[in-house]
Amino acid sequence: MDKIVIRGGTPLSGTVHVSGSKNAALPIITAALLTDGWNTFHNIPDLVDIESIKNLLRTLGVEVTGRDPVKINAGNCSCHEAPYDIVRKMRASILVLGPLLARWGRARVSLPGGCAIGARPVNLHLKALQALGARIELVDGYIDARVERLRGTTIFFDVSTVTGTENIMMAAALADGTTVLENAAREPEIVNLADVLNAMGARIQGAGTNVITIEGVRDLHAVEASVIPDRIEAGTYMIAAAITGGEVLLTGCNPPHLDALVTKLNETGITVDTYPDSARVRADGAVGSVDVTTLPYPGFPTDYQAQMMALMTIARGTSVISETVFENRFMHVNELMRLGADIVIEGNHAVVRGVPRLRGAPVMATDLRASASLIIAGLAAEGETIVSRVYHLDRGYERIEEKLSACGADIRRVPS
Repeated sequence: MDKIVIRGGTPLSGTVHVSGSKNAALPIITAALLTDGWNTFHNIPDLVDIESIKNLLRTLGVEVTGRDPVKINAGNCSCHEAPYDIVRKMRASILVLGPLLARWGRARVSLPGGCAIGARPVNLHLKALQALGARIELVDGYIDARVERLRGTTIFFDVSTVTGTENIMMAAALADGTTVLENAAREPEIVNLADVLNAMGARIQGAGTNVITIEGVRDLHAVEASVIPDRIEAGTYMIAAAITGGEVLLTGCNPPHLDALVTKLNETGITVDTYPDSARVRADGAVGSVDVTTLPYPGFPTDYQAQMMALMTIARGTSVISETVFENRFMHVNELMRLGADIVIEGNHAVVRGVPRLRGAPVMATDLRASASLIIAGLAAEGETIVSRVYHLDRGYERIEEKLSACGADIRRVPS
């Protein structure tokens, strides 16, 4: 496993082009299962998770070529089983369940893995598919689902679920009748998926609100479409600019998707100027402390929480960061404390007292966003920070060390 070595203390200065959204690309790629013919998807990031979902489709007999654009033809799909060896690596693999079941009436999908940041059970997916008429059994660690044809109905999600909304939206696109999803997730990635499905011939209304209506159709066709910019990657570089006292221009982003973070950064005294497809971050002075509570979109994303905590470690005053989305997403705290951070955990709250400076040390990444938080902290720390287990980073950040180096950071990847 590689390590990232950082010598901190250099303000970032330069331009970062934001990659396509991993969390949008994954469901859009799986949506190709609903069609015959060659789909062409643009702005696909070069990430481990993207390769994992492509390999999963290949296991199903789907033709997949290219990196960006990615071309996919599911016309010869010959298998309906998503095996454990692939699914265990990435939770988003569960997204093949709905399309397989809707199109072929059969799916056998291993229970998923991914980052260990909470239980994130798939029961909401299964309950919704059962409401659509599927017969589901859990056998030897696999979800075994069968149906003659899914039937539209009204589904209320007890908890807002992004992958659950995406999975059922894809399944309902080929169901008989109309499906209404209540308390649906509202994330931009869901809107992107709905736009792609509608281009395929689906009839979906309300994406981006908490009520989505899907009128089922008999079949869908292949399309050419693009993935939205990655708002989590964009926000990570914004926070990196802020913690180093630098100035960074982000190009190829969608500023309205960053509103929750921009609001918080402005409260800390950071200047963020937004344009139609770019944003400039300037840190001219000391960072002030702010309280943060993670919430489903359009609230403050849980995927920014670890990075924002890193920023608060050097802010003036005390901040309280409350995690309401996942119950086990403070695993980065102990590693930040190794760098000199003053953090106390009280249930789902982290009380962060800003310190004058962080100091470099060896640290270990525990999940994708925790990895980013340690990189951010290392950019501000005095001396050398060594981040191990950085394979997590490669799941969600495209060439992060190259992009930071281009902005003046002293950062390199080395083999263990």
